[in-house]
This record gives sequence, C-alpha cells and structure tokens, in this order.
Amino acid sequence: MSATVHPCHGLLLLPERAAFQAQTRTLWIADPHFGKAASFRALGQPVPRGTTEETLRRLGALVEAHGARRLVVLGDFLHGRAGRTQRLFTQLTEWRAARAALDCVVVRGNHDAHAGDAPAECGFVSVDEPFALDGVEGWHHAPAPLGAEGPVVLSGHIHPVARLSGPGRDRLRLPCFCLRGREIVLPAFGAFTGGHPVEPRHWRELVVTTGTHLFAIPAGPRILRRGAQALRSGHDDDPLAKRHRRDRDP
Repeated sequence: MSATVHPCHGLLLLPERAAFQAQTRTLWIADPHFGKAASFRALGQPVPRGTTEETLRRLGALVEAHGARRLVVLGDFLHGRAGRTQRLFTQLTEWRAARAALDCVVVRGNHDAHAGDAPAECGFVSVDEPFALDGVEGWHHAPAPLGAEGPVVLSGHIHPVARLSGPGRDRLRLPCFCLRGREIVLPAFGAFTGGHPVEPRHWRELVVTTGTHLFAIPAGPRILRRGAQALRSGHDDDPLAKRHRRDRDP
C-alpha cells in the first residue's frame, strides 16, 4: 500500500526524502552534500552539472508546499573544501534571499568538519549536534544504542537505500527511511549523493520512497520480496511503479 505521507512519532515522513514537524512548521532534511560535484570536477572526474540547482529547487518547493518556517539540515551540508566555490555560495545566498523569513539551521556532520561552515552571508547557522526542538533531537549520526525513553531522534549520515527483489528477477534500489524505536534515519536529500544498502533486520520498518509515494515495509527476513511486491502492486499514479510494471510486461 502506497501513501504520500507516513506519520511517525508526530512527524510526517515525505516522499521527497524529508520529514515535516507540523507543530513547529519545521522541515528536516539530511545530507545535501552541496559542492560534491564541484569537488569531483576539481579532481578531474567528469560528473553531471546542475545538481546544486536541482537540490535547491526541490528544497524550495518543499518549503513552500508545507509553509515551513524553519529548515534543519542534519549534517553534511557542504561536501568538501574543494567544493567551496563562489558560484555555490552565490546560489545559496540567492536561495536564502528569496526566503528571508525562513530560519535555517545546519547540524554539523563529518563532512562539515572538513569543509567548514558556509559563509555567514549565505544565511545558514551551523551548530553542533544535537539540535533539540520540541521533543525532537536532530543529529547527523545518532549515538547507539538508544534507550527506550527519550525524545524522537532524527539523523542522516548513512544515506540509506533498500534493495528490493521479487519474482521475475525484479531488482530495485530505492532511498528509504529507517525506523527503530524512537529513531528515524532520513535518506540523503542531495541530488548527487549515492546510497548505502541497509540491513533490514537491524530496523523495525523501512519506508521506501519513489519520489512521489512511500511504501512502508515491515522488517524481517522476507522484507526484500515484500518490498518488490508492494511496489509492483502500488499506486497507479506513481510513475516509478508504473515504469517498474511496464518493464516487466512481455
């Protein structure tokens, strides 16, 4: 069964790889890795252009769609020192100028430790983890193990993706939210970030996103097959689900 939102611990998980806290009008994302493509190009590697524009476009659309008053980035805002270009900082500054009333907080991650904070004129305030807000703690990499009691813990860092398979040798890798107790790990938000397959048995539930719809898959040894079946029988308006079914039709 597909959905366009997934309620969890008072938050709404969104197919656009973000979480929204309606009570505080706060949008949470993780791992945009701004400047990653520029860092790769600095090493002489051919990589796509336009990833910063695409990530900022998606982020702006989310802010506007949900009427967000605050944005919290859970680490790895900047990818590396080689990506600290004037073009990037100009893009970030212009994006912020168009949303002057939006509070923007960056919880420093491991990449930020090397890349450094964005310049003040970009309008993003960087803080150390955790960032606490009305029953939620935002981390880049959450401490483990977490006890049963305490605030909801949001984090990123691992860029989680689920590997789905099913009859007919179906194979998919899709970004996912990882849920366990009071912990939620967000998929990477950036357009050029890659993903790390997670072990389903380590989580209570994976919530897979196609970009337009979410599929909640209970954890367990059959999670991969269940995931492919859920996606194959998913929402008829979901373009990825339709493409997946079409590719398998004779």
